Amino acid sequence: MRRRHAGTVVGAAALLLLVAGCSSGGGTASEGRSPSPSGSVTAPSPSGSAPPAKGSVRVAATLTQDLKSPWGLAALPDGDLLVSSRDEGTVTRIDAETGRKTVLGSVPGVAPGGEGGLLGLAVSPGFASDRQVYAYFTTESDNRIARLRYDEKRPAGQQLGAPDTVLRGIPKGVVHNGGRIAFGPDGMLYAGAGETGNRELAQDKKSLGGKILRMTPDGRPAPGNPSPDSVVYSYGHRNVQGLAWDGAKRLWAAEFGQNTWDELNLVEAGKNYGWPAVEGRGGRAGFVDPVAQWRTDEASPSGIAYAQGSIWMAGLRGERLWRIPLAGAEPSAAPQAFLEGKYGRLRTVLPTGGNGLWLVTSETDSRGTPEPGDDRILRLEVR
Repeated sequence: MRRRHAGTVVGAAALLLLVAGCSSGGGTASEGRSPSPSGSVTAPSPSGSAPPAKGSVRVAATLTQDLKSPWGLAALPDGDLLVSSRDEGTVTRIDAETGRKTVLGSVPGVAPGGEGGLLGLAVSPGFASDRQVYAYFTTESDNRIARLRYDEKRPAGQQLGAPDTVLRGIPKGVVHNGGRIAFGPDGMLYAGAGETGNRELAQDKKSLGGKILRMTPDGRPAPGNPSPDSVVYSYGHRNVQGLAWDGAKRLWAAEFGQNTWDELNLVEAGKNYGWPAVEGRGGRAGFVDPVAQWRTDEASPSGIAYAQGSIWMAGLRGERLWRIPLAGAEPSAAPQAFLEGKYGRLRTVLPTGGNGLWLVTSETDSRGTPEPGDDRILRLEVR
């Protein structure tokens, strides 16, 4: 039985760059099986100094529970949360004070299956006036990104308008659908797209699979992209499910490996991150090595967030939350694990501002071992 209690839990430190975690073996499933496992900008550390080498995590509260296959998480301007259900295709609003749940509605066209379904969510930077919520989801033919107008004056269950597709044609598969979306500090929309188990797509610049994509809110190639007629921002990725920006507006991404190494990458436009030629640190010309890497049973990283000078990374198969303290573009100390095995698979992490994080568990995604109350959104206090 997993222990479920609030408190500070400190995991064993990992080696700085040769640490551990990935997806399940065999190269077929990317999110791992529990062994019986949006991007946001917050202020940098005071005076730009590195955070402490050792951090801490306290589970301050369980905001809500009994969620089914939660995946994407986004904050509204008033602080309330929107959470997607991968398998049910619904979006639910969570009151950030009381945890009360209100179902906004279903996203038409979602075709759940395997690791696909209703995945990432993002709130428009202009939400106060346009009321748009963006969703990344799997259909019968592809993965796509659409925006839906949210009208809270309508009855519960009927508050989402018809989807307006901004990008279609992202390859779909039973595995490796990517799915994280987030608006960056430049106002552009970024998306992590998986290679669906077809490894060759990651190096094919004409394919949207195995890429990080960057586009305008209308889905057009963003100004400054490596190719002016393409939304592809970086390539050579296997299955990116975590995107976050640090205090200096640098983009970080977490990525599932296959049998050996999961990765945390510092992402730059036009760079090649190596898959399938390289998994983890290869030191090969033409490929960018990860900033940190984890063995297969210690991570399977999904969502990431930046807070208190560190990247915080949720682990599925690893069933733990990793802290990677940063000094500029490099880790300033060894990664540190928290909450190991206490809440099962961890899917998504989102800053609340200050020293707070929201953390979403993922025990009802068909690979966990759900207990009463799963799945949950936890409020963490971190440093």
